Amino acid sequence: MAPKQPKGEYIETDTGNKVSRRSLISGTQNIILGGRTVIQADVIIRGDLSRTLPSNLTPSGSAPAASNHVAVAIGRYSFISTGSILRPPAKLHRGVYSYLPLKIGDNVFVGPRCIIEAASIGNNVWIGKGAVLGKMVIVKDGVRILEGAVVSAGMVVGVGSVVAGKPARVVGEVGVGWEGVDGRALWKNTTG
Repeated sequence: MAPKQPKGEYIETDTGNKVSRRSLISGTQNIILGGRTVIQADVIIRGDLSRTLPSNLTPSGSAPAASNHVAVAIGRYSFISTGSILRPPAKLHRGVYSYLPLKIGDNVFVGPRCIIEAASIGNNVWIGKGAVLGKMVIVKDGVRILEGAVVSAGMVVGVGSVVAGKPARVVGEVGVGWEGVDGRALWKNTTG
């Protein structure tokens, strides 16, 4: 009998996603990974925080329907660095606390120890180390959020902006020639 192969750092899915064995992913049925996405160690993804119907909106006499809503959707060739936290944004509407989906585009790099509670992050976005994206933030395509930036709740960051500061504000544009994140290279260099 051949000896068992040692387990690597990453579990690779059929679609090429690489997920660290040391990450904490809750509510996997509510999370969609687009393919060839890398999730490093100590990352927390809260898929269990998904929208549910309140009992007064279900047909009379029946139990509330099971939640089958997507809580977190991450696009192709995205990279979530060590210690980051991704959770869907929440809001109080008519006395009901509800979670909305967190959608992350393709070729997005999230630096170490970031906290993301945004509604939407576009394609080719780079988020620096320790950045915080508050509730309901919308980040458009080709944005660069610098290290330690704190993007206030509800802020909309325009296409091609550079954002920095506490609280964050637009400090410039990415400029001609910046193509964003090379997600393929990050994915190829992740072994395990």
